[in-house]
Amino acid sequence: MIDLPKEVSFWERGWLSSNNILLRDAEQAILIDTGYWTHSKQTLELVRAALGLQPLTGIINTHLHSDHCGGNAHLQTAYPHATTQVPPGHADYVFDWDPAALTYTPTGQHCPQFTATGVIRDGDCFEVGSTEWEAHAAPGHDPNSIVLFEEKYGILISADALWNNGFGVVFPEIEGIAAFQEVAETLDVIEKLQPRIVLPGHGPAFTDVTDAIARARSRLADFKAKPDKHAAYAAKVLLKFKLLELQRLPLKDFLEWSVQSRYMQELHARYANQQAFDVWVEELCNGLQSSGAATLDDGFITNK
Repeated sequence: MIDLPKEVSFWERGWLSSNNILLRDAEQAILIDTGYWTHSKQTLELVRAALGLQPLTGIINTHLHSDHCGGNAHLQTAYPHATTQVPPGHADYVFDWDPAALTYTPTGQHCPQFTATGVIRDGDCFEVGSTEWEAHAAPGHDPNSIVLFEEKYGILISADALWNNGFGVVFPEIEGIAAFQEVAETLDVIEKLQPRIVLPGHGPAFTDVTDAIARARSRLADFKAKPDKHAAYAAKVLLKFKLLELQRLPLKDFLEWSVQSRYMQELHARYANQQAFDVWVEELCNGLQSSGAATLDDGFITNK
């Protein structure tokens, strides 16, 4: 068990939804990230169980991928007076809702439309009870992502910038935008903060931070040396994420969905165009089966 101050609650979710962190004192309750839309009712149940009659006063999104803000709309309906802060960069696409620019369309994912009341920027600070949090820019996985750090207790809310065993797909690289160096610089920022506890966007909280950073740097070096390896990893993540949502469907329908995903098309064109698109996707699905992430039988693909 990891001891956290009374103001901080950490809820580890499944990989389809990001983890949630609730920051709470007598006057305010702020939820950091809201998970994927298919789990939004469960997210609301967790919040209500924790708060009782106390209202949720705020939502902060570390970044705007659908698995981190997909529950925003549902929570905003339940708590209409709660503020919602998002990082700058893509904020305008929330204000003037643009699902393509927000990457929901090219990734083939869904995010119900929500509103934002403001932005949270690098260097912004806020207090909740005895804790004081500072936002730090954390580009790489997402160019506009932030992490939140609490110095007194040494707690880092790392989103997808650092997991216990790596970090999230470097999405700008899918579009041909160099971002591996940004991942490295964000890891440097995290190391300088010297966190003692990390609450990641996915997976369990952890305290072996030095080892986690070393593992992340090793993974990054491998991706830098072999960009096609990162591309294959990214494609499998996109497929697995959708399979987590759909659970089981005919393989031909899954292939048809992948054809509609611009990111899948870009990955194929950039890294695997020596193969026909459907052959490439089927090989990726076979890879998911080999790794134990899916099963293929009777023309169906099933999440595992």
